[in-house]
Amino acid sequence: MLSFGAKHIYLRALEAEDLSFLEHIENDEKLWHLSNTQTPFSNDILKNYLDNRHRDIFEVKQLRLVICKNEDNQRVGFIDIYDFSPRHKRAGLGIVIEQTFRGQGFAKEAINAISKYGFEHLDLHQFFAHIELDNFESIKLFEACGFEKTGEKKDWNYHHGQFYTEAIYQNIRHVH
Repeated sequence: MLSFGAKHIYLRALEAEDLSFLEHIENDEKLWHLSNTQTPFSNDILKNYLDNRHRDIFEVKQLRLVICKNEDNQRVGFIDIYDFSPRHKRAGLGIVIEQTFRGQGFAKEAINAISKYGFEHLDLHQFFAHIELDNFESIKLFEACGFEKTGEKKDWNYHHGQFYTEAIYQNIRHVH
């Protein structure tokens, strides 16, 4: 369990009982364009994913944690470290908060907690995030967590009958 200064949430490893919540989030068609998902995940695939949750971040180059509320341990979302590169000391960061819990500060606390974990325990130099330019809520969130826009990929993603430009955001640890 990780809190790293978060007051209202904590982050924890995936457990077998997270299967239905994982299925709910992963199979939400409204979110598919964010993860380049094209088809629903079967229960078996997600169970297999959970069965392999014990594998180390240095082996699989990713880590998914459940975001839970302190007050009642209720799951509110997931936060992912992906494309972890110990050699280059960087990793991608993705987050999804269940619709009913958005706008309550949980995402900001989770990003700040996982960033602290990455910088202090994984010896990362930076996190990066890819955010479509029309995703104003995510842009505002990541900027509030110290991420800066460093580039754009024009017409990068195609969904809903049109192309979308994706921005690259980075949070680089400056050690003095």
